[in-house]
Amino acid sequence: MRVTARQLCRRKPLESMIAEAEGEASGPGGLRRSMGLTQLTLLGISSVVGTGIFFVLGTAVPKAGPGVVLSFVVAAVVAGLAALCYVELAGAIPVAGSTYSYTYASLGEGAAYLVAWCLILEYGVAVSTVAVSWGQYLSELTDALFGFTLPDAISQPPGAGGLVNVPALVVVLLCSLLLARGTRESARLNAVMVCVKLGVLVLFLAVAFTAFRSGNFTDFAPHGASGIGAAASAVFFSYVGFDTVATASEEVENPRRTIPLALLLTLGAVTVLYILVSLAAVGAQPTGRFGAQANSGEAVLAEILRDVTGAGWPVVLLSAGAVVSIFSVVLVTLYGQTRILFSMARDGLVPEIFRRVDRKRHTPVGNTWIVGAAVGALAAFVPLQYLADLTSMGTLVAFVAVAAAVVVLRRIAPDAPRPYKVPLYPVVPIVSALSCLYLAWLLPGVTWLLFGGWLVVAAVLYLTFGRRHSALRERTGADEPERTEADVTTTPVRA
Repeated sequence: MRVTARQLCRRKPLESMIAEAEGEASGPGGLRRSMGLTQLTLLGISSVVGTGIFFVLGTAVPKAGPGVVLSFVVAAVVAGLAALCYVELAGAIPVAGSTYSYTYASLGEGAAYLVAWCLILEYGVAVSTVAVSWGQYLSELTDALFGFTLPDAISQPPGAGGLVNVPALVVVLLCSLLLARGTRESARLNAVMVCVKLGVLVLFLAVAFTAFRSGNFTDFAPHGASGIGAAASAVFFSYVGFDTVATASEEVENPRRTIPLALLLTLGAVTVLYILVSLAAVGAQPTGRFGAQANSGEAVLAEILRDVTGAGWPVVLLSAGAVVSIFSVVLVTLYGQTRILFSMARDGLVPEIFRRVDRKRHTPVGNTWIVGAAVGALAAFVPLQYLADLTSMGTLVAFVAVAAAVVVLRRIAPDAPRPYKVPLYPVVPIVSALSCLYLAWLLPGVTWLLFGGWLVVAAVLYLTFGRRHSALRERTGADEPERTEADVTTTPVRA
């Protein structure tokens, strides 16, 4: 059957989207509203802190030099603009699915499907990347405690001296087990782990600032503005995850208020933390050493503490904190990906198994284990350098879709409830989209090629499965009469 523009642009009405989510939540086999503002904010912080701080400095500093501090600021501004767009949409559309659901209600089913695959790329590859670095810090911890390191063949990523990253696979499967047992239990454990990781990073700041040398900031931008911009596109990976907050809309109390506040609190907290840690790290160590440490698979922050103190105990604490921190990032980001697929399955765009909820635990168990197995395999066998840039690409494209959704929904659903609105509309959504496109443009060409291939696969899956099984298509009629281009452009579709 030929695919028409109208079929691709079918929008899911806001009213039915919200009613469907609320109906499932009240049913015996639905998700449960078990999180408040504090737990959700900690979930957001947990999803973000651990990626950039414990990993990305080793690859970003060689690109920008001491100017990496400004790279974090640039990335924070871009993420902040996107967060403002998320705040409006999360209040207006309090359902699971985050950017996917927002795009479905504004740009239509075809665009929503492609955006969903960008989110799958964002969450799945982010989990894989962070899981890989977990093995590196685990090796640092065993070295500090017991005097031995895990063999590179099983603890390093392929391409960096490893064959199969066993710790990465193990941490993903452990998190899958925990998520399958229940959201409430996972949230409680996550809160504890967030406190541990923040305490460890405060320790790092306290120690690293004692060795602060202003001379390390000489030649602040050795590669100029282009170097700072290139590093910003790399460290943007470290902001991936704050949008995980929006995927929990059906499992929090009073989502119209809680989701927007948690988004803003999460982004504000991690931005301050990132800037402080980057300042402390560059001030304590010459920039030339960061690249060498990353290339040799060493945990950068742990090495800085070892050099500053000349003792073993700070390294033990930091490595233990990193192990806990990265575990929590894997846990929460894996949670976000399962909820994206849950929403897609509810719309009929992926197989039914992804929306089946265990009646006792109120979690999508089959969904969780399928995602865990796929992500674990990715973490164990794929070279690390390709993962981080692909995560940034998927995230940036999703943020562009969010900005577009704000503009479109203002037009087609002007009277929809919006507890929060984007300030300086439409300037902020437009600048947000352009900023994200700029950072995406700075990513390496191989990333664009891999991302293009990913979207081609997504389009094929949509045409062969998603479009044929779409729940919205079944409700609106499988065989609509053909319409002219004028019909498509002049017939309004109200949400």
